[in-house]
Amino acid sequence: MDDEFEFADKENVIKDAQAKGFNPGLIVLLVVVGILLIFLVGNYVLYLYAQKTIPPRKKKPVSKKKMKRERLKQGVSAPGE
Repeated sequence: MDDEFEFADKENVIKDAQAKGFNPGLIVLLVVVGILLIFLVGNYVLYLYAQKTIPPRKKKPVSKKKMKRERLKQGVSAPGE
């Protein structure tokens, strides 16, 4: 009978130890995930802001020589030939 009380006391000690605050590994994991989430959301917000405010880049003009080469690749004869 005395053994049962001993077992119950040990069980209570284990429950008390688990209830005494957060696991440090869990805290580190939550902090790292939080920082990563803030970083990703911040980048997305900056990307959306940049899309609205920065004008699109002007494309370089294609040279006549390159246009002629492309037309020949496609099988269309260049004008004037």
